[in-house]
Amino acid sequence: MIDTHIHADSRSGEDFKEMYLAGINTAITCSFYPYKIEHEMILLNHLNRILELDTARANEYGLDLKVALGIHPANSNINPEIIFENLYEWIETKQIVAIGEIGLEDLTENEIAIFKKQLDIADETKSKVIIHTPRKNKKEVLKEIIEIIPQHLDESQAVIDHINPHVIEDAVNTDCMLGLTVQPQKMEKEDAIAILDEYGFERFLLNSDISNKASDPLSVPKTVRELERLGYDKNNINKVSHENGEKFFRLNTF
Repeated sequence: MIDTHIHADSRSGEDFKEMYLAGINTAITCSFYPYKIEHEMILLNHLNRILELDTARANEYGLDLKVALGIHPANSNINPEIIFENLYEWIETKQIVAIGEIGLEDLTENEIAIFKKQLDIADETKSKVIIHTPRKNKKEVLKEIIEIIPQHLDESQAVIDHINPHVIEDAVNTDCMLGLTVQPQKMEKEDAIAILDEYGFERFLLNSDISNKASDPLSVPKTVRELERLGYDKNNINKVSHENGEKFFRLNTF
Protein backbone atom coordinates (compact mmCIF):
# COMPACT_ATOMS: atom_id res chain seq x y z
CA MET A 1 0.00 0.00 0.00
CA ILE A 2 0.97 3.64 -0.52
CA ASP A 3 -0.11 6.52 1.70
CA THR A 4 0.21 9.36 -0.82
CA HIS A 5 0.23 12.31 1.60
CA ILE A 6 1.63 12.46 5.13
CA HIS A 7 3.70 14.86 7.26
CA ALA A 8 6.39 12.61 8.66
CA ASP A 9 8.16 15.41 10.54
CA SER A 10 5.18 15.59 12.92
CA ARG A 11 5.01 11.86 13.65
CA SER A 12 6.83 9.33 15.80
CA GLY A 13 8.78 6.26 14.85
CA GLU A 14 6.00 4.18 16.41
CA ASP A 15 3.60 5.55 13.78
CA PHE A 16 5.97 4.47 11.00
CA LYS A 17 6.24 1.02 12.53
CA GLU A 18 2.45 0.65 12.76
CA MET A 19 2.02 1.82 9.17
CA TYR A 20 4.58 -0.66 7.89
CA LEU A 21 3.14 -3.58 9.87
CA ALA A 22 -0.35 -2.69 8.58
CA GLY A 23 0.87 -3.09 4.98
CA ILE A 24 1.99 0.40 3.98
CA ASN A 25 5.26 -0.08 2.11
CA THR A 26 5.63 3.49 0.87
CA ALA A 27 4.47 6.93 1.95
CA ILE A 28 4.95 10.38 0.46
CA THR A 29 5.75 13.07 2.99
CA CYS A 30 4.89 16.67 2.09
CA SER A 31 6.20 19.98 3.34
CA PHE A 32 4.20 22.07 5.78
CA TYR A 33 5.67 24.10 8.62
CA PRO A 34 2.85 24.42 11.18
CA TYR A 35 4.25 27.45 13.04
CA LYS A 36 4.79 31.10 12.16
CA ILE A 37 7.92 31.56 10.05
CA GLU A 38 9.93 34.75 10.48
CA HIS A 39 12.54 34.00 7.82
CA GLU A 40 12.82 31.82 4.73
CA MET A 41 15.89 30.05 6.14
CA ILE A 42 13.67 28.51 8.80
CA LEU A 43 11.56 26.94 6.06
CA LEU A 44 14.64 25.84 4.10
CA ASN A 45 16.05 24.15 7.20
CA HIS A 46 12.70 22.44 7.73
CA LEU A 47 12.66 21.13 4.15
CA ASN A 48 16.21 19.84 4.43
CA ARG A 49 15.30 18.14 7.72
CA ILE A 50 12.54 16.24 5.89
CA LEU A 51 14.98 15.11 3.20
CA GLU A 52 17.78 14.10 5.50
CA LEU A 53 16.25 13.09 8.84
CA ASP A 54 12.68 11.97 8.34
CA THR A 55 13.46 9.65 5.44
CA ALA A 56 16.09 7.96 7.59
CA ARG A 57 13.74 7.73 10.60
CA ALA A 58 11.03 6.05 8.53
CA ASN A 59 13.47 3.65 6.92
CA GLU A 60 14.51 2.37 10.36
CA TYR A 61 11.01 0.90 10.64
CA GLY A 62 10.80 -0.44 7.07
CA LEU A 63 8.78 2.43 5.62
CA ASP A 64 10.07 3.71 2.27
CA LEU A 65 9.49 7.44 2.60
CA LYS A 66 9.38 9.47 -0.62
CA VAL A 67 9.50 13.26 -0.44
CA ALA A 68 7.52 16.15 -1.92
CA LEU A 69 8.77 19.66 -1.14
CA GLY A 70 7.48 23.16 -1.81
CA ILE A 71 5.94 26.18 -0.15
CA HIS A 72 2.64 25.45 1.56
CA PRO A 73 0.21 28.41 1.38
CA ALA A 74 0.38 28.74 5.17
CA ASN A 75 4.09 29.51 4.76
CA SER A 76 3.72 32.10 2.00
CA ASN A 77 4.74 35.15 4.07
CA ILE A 78 8.45 34.64 3.29
CA ASN A 79 10.77 35.64 0.47
CA PRO A 80 10.44 32.48 -1.63
CA GLU A 81 13.41 32.82 -3.97
CA ILE A 82 15.84 30.58 -2.09
CA ILE A 83 13.18 27.86 -1.91
CA PHE A 84 12.57 28.13 -5.66
CA GLU A 85 16.32 27.77 -6.27
CA ASN A 86 16.48 24.65 -4.14
CA LEU A 87 13.42 23.16 -5.83
CA TYR A 88 15.30 23.13 -9.12
CA GLU A 89 18.23 21.36 -7.43
CA TRP A 90 16.07 18.79 -5.65
CA ILE A 91 14.25 18.02 -8.89
CA GLU A 92 17.46 17.74 -10.91
CA THR A 93 19.03 15.39 -8.38
CA LYS A 94 15.81 13.35 -8.14
CA GLN A 95 15.55 13.89 -4.39
CA ILE A 96 11.83 14.63 -4.58
CA VAL A 97 8.95 12.93 -6.40
CA ALA A 98 6.75 16.04 -6.55
CA ILE A 99 6.47 19.70 -5.64
CA GLY A 100 4.14 19.83 -2.69
CA GLU A 101 2.18 20.42 -0.92
CA ILE A 102 1.37 23.71 -2.55
CA GLY A 103 -1.93 25.46 -3.12
CA LEU A 104 -4.15 28.15 -1.66
CA GLU A 105 -5.66 28.79 1.76
CA ASP A 106 -6.84 32.38 2.20
CA LEU A 107 -6.49 33.61 -1.40
CA THR A 108 -3.92 36.27 -0.51
CA GLU A 109 -1.77 37.85 -3.20
CA ASN A 110 1.36 36.17 -1.83
CA GLU A 111 -0.29 32.76 -1.81
CA ILE A 112 -1.48 33.10 -5.38
CA ALA A 113 1.85 34.40 -6.68
CA ILE A 114 3.86 31.63 -4.97
CA PHE A 115 1.38 28.99 -6.11
CA LYS A 116 1.60 30.12 -9.73
CA LYS A 117 5.41 30.21 -9.64
CA GLN A 118 5.60 26.66 -8.30
CA LEU A 119 3.24 25.47 -11.03
CA ASP A 120 5.54 27.16 -13.56
CA ILE A 121 8.55 25.35 -12.09
CA ALA A 122 6.65 22.07 -12.34
CA ASP A 123 5.78 22.80 -15.96
CA GLU A 124 9.38 23.69 -16.80
CA THR A 125 10.82 20.60 -15.08
CA LYS A 126 7.99 18.18 -16.00
CA SER A 127 7.35 17.58 -12.29
CA LYS A 128 4.26 16.37 -10.49
CA VAL A 129 2.52 18.62 -7.97
CA ILE A 130 0.47 17.90 -4.85
CA ILE A 131 -2.12 20.64 -4.35
CA HIS A 132 -3.62 21.48 -0.97
CA THR A 133 -7.25 22.51 -0.57
CA PRO A 134 -8.27 24.03 2.79
CA ARG A 135 -10.78 22.94 5.40
CA LYS A 136 -12.53 26.32 5.38
CA ASN A 137 -14.03 27.88 2.24
CA LYS A 138 -12.97 24.75 0.35
CA LYS A 139 -15.42 25.21 -2.50
CA GLU A 140 -14.47 28.85 -3.12
CA VAL A 141 -10.72 28.18 -2.93
CA LEU A 142 -10.96 25.05 -5.08
CA LYS A 143 -12.71 27.06 -7.79
CA GLU A 144 -9.74 29.45 -7.88
CA ILE A 145 -7.26 26.56 -7.96
CA ILE A 146 -9.08 24.90 -10.84
CA GLU A 147 -9.01 28.16 -12.81
CA ILE A 148 -5.29 28.71 -12.20
CA ILE A 149 -3.87 25.25 -12.88
CA PRO A 150 -4.42 25.00 -16.67
CA GLN A 151 -2.96 28.48 -17.18
CA HIS A 152 0.40 27.20 -15.87
CA LEU A 153 0.50 23.41 -16.00
CA ASP A 154 -0.96 20.40 -17.77
CA GLU A 155 -3.67 19.17 -15.40
CA SER A 156 -2.46 15.58 -15.73
CA GLN A 157 0.66 16.55 -13.73
CA ALA A 158 -1.37 17.58 -10.67
CA VAL A 159 -3.17 15.85 -7.85
CA ILE A 160 -5.76 18.01 -6.09
CA ASP A 161 -5.83 16.75 -2.53
CA HIS A 162 -8.32 16.64 0.36
CA ILE A 163 -11.29 16.24 -1.99
CA ASN A 164 -14.51 15.38 -0.14
CA PRO A 165 -18.19 14.77 -1.01
CA HIS A 166 -18.95 18.51 -0.88
CA VAL A 167 -16.55 19.42 -3.70
CA ILE A 168 -16.16 16.25 -5.74
CA GLU A 169 -18.49 17.55 -8.45
CA ASP A 170 -16.25 20.59 -8.94
CA ALA A 171 -13.02 18.59 -9.16
CA VAL A 172 -14.06 15.53 -11.12
CA ASN A 173 -14.40 17.42 -14.41
CA THR A 174 -10.68 18.31 -14.44
CA ASP A 175 -7.92 16.05 -15.75
CA CYS A 176 -6.18 16.10 -12.36
CA MET A 177 -5.71 13.13 -10.09
CA LEU A 178 -7.79 13.49 -6.93
CA GLY A 179 -6.65 12.77 -3.39
CA LEU A 180 -9.05 11.37 -0.80
CA THR A 181 -7.90 12.19 2.72
CA VAL A 182 -9.37 9.84 5.33
CA GLN A 183 -8.87 11.72 8.57
CA PRO A 184 -10.93 12.71 11.62
CA GLN A 185 -12.78 16.00 10.97
CA LYS A 186 -12.02 15.73 7.23
CA MET A 187 -13.60 12.58 5.81
CA GLU A 188 -14.51 9.12 7.09
CA LYS A 189 -13.64 5.99 5.15
CA GLU A 190 -17.31 5.48 4.33
CA ASP A 191 -17.40 8.83 2.50
CA ALA A 192 -14.25 7.95 0.54
CA ILE A 193 -15.75 4.61 -0.45
CA ALA A 194 -18.98 6.32 -1.53
CA ILE A 195 -16.96 8.61 -3.84
CA LEU A 196 -15.09 5.64 -5.32
CA ASP A 197 -18.34 3.75 -5.75
CA GLU A 198 -19.89 6.62 -7.72
CA TYR A 199 -16.93 7.90 -9.73
CA GLY A 200 -14.76 4.82 -10.19
CA PHE A 201 -11.21 4.02 -9.08
CA GLU A 202 -9.10 5.32 -11.98
CA ARG A 203 -8.27 8.85 -10.80
CA PHE A 204 -8.14 8.59 -7.03
CA LEU A 205 -5.35 8.34 -4.46
CA LEU A 206 -5.81 7.48 -0.79
CA ASN A 207 -3.99 9.24 2.02
CA SER A 208 -4.11 9.89 5.75
CA ASP A 209 -2.50 13.38 5.84
CA ILE A 210 -1.16 12.51 9.30
CA SER A 211 0.29 15.65 10.86
CA ASN A 212 0.37 17.53 14.16
CA LYS A 213 -3.44 17.58 14.09
CA ALA A 214 -5.72 14.68 15.03
CA SER A 215 -5.11 11.99 12.43
CA ASP A 216 -4.95 8.23 12.01
CA PRO A 217 -1.75 6.71 10.59
CA LEU A 218 -3.71 3.58 9.65
CA SER A 219 -6.60 5.22 7.80
CA VAL A 220 -5.38 3.99 4.40
CA PRO A 221 -5.17 0.28 5.33
CA LYS A 222 -8.47 0.57 7.22
CA THR A 223 -10.12 1.95 4.07
CA VAL A 224 -8.55 -0.75 1.90
CA ARG A 225 -9.65 -3.49 4.29
CA GLU A 226 -13.18 -2.08 4.31
CA LEU A 227 -13.24 -2.17 0.51
CA GLU A 228 -12.16 -5.81 0.69
CA ARG A 229 -14.80 -6.63 3.30
CA LEU A 230 -17.50 -5.07 1.15
CA GLY A 231 -16.47 -7.23 -1.81
CA TYR A 232 -15.13 -4.61 -4.21
CA ASP A 233 -13.19 -5.86 -7.21
CA LYS A 234 -9.58 -6.66 -6.29
CA ASN A 235 -8.21 -4.89 -9.35
CA ASN A 236 -10.02 -1.70 -8.40
CA ILE A 237 -8.81 -1.94 -4.81
CA ASN A 238 -5.25 -2.34 -6.08
CA LYS A 239 -5.62 0.85 -8.10
CA VAL A 240 -6.37 3.06 -5.10
CA SER A 241 -4.19 1.14 -2.66
CA HIS A 242 -1.01 1.51 -4.70
CA GLU A 243 -1.18 1.28 -8.50
CA ASN A 244 -2.50 4.80 -9.15
CA GLY A 245 0.11 6.28 -6.83
CA GLU A 246 2.94 4.26 -8.37
CA LYS A 247 2.00 5.34 -11.87
CA PHE A 248 1.29 8.99 -11.11
CA PHE A 249 4.44 9.63 -9.07
CA ARG A 250 6.56 7.27 -11.20
CA LEU A 251 7.58 5.26 -8.17
CA ASN A 252 9.60 2.06 -8.07
CA THR A 253 8.20 0.73 -4.82
CA PHE A 254 8.62 -3.05 -4.93
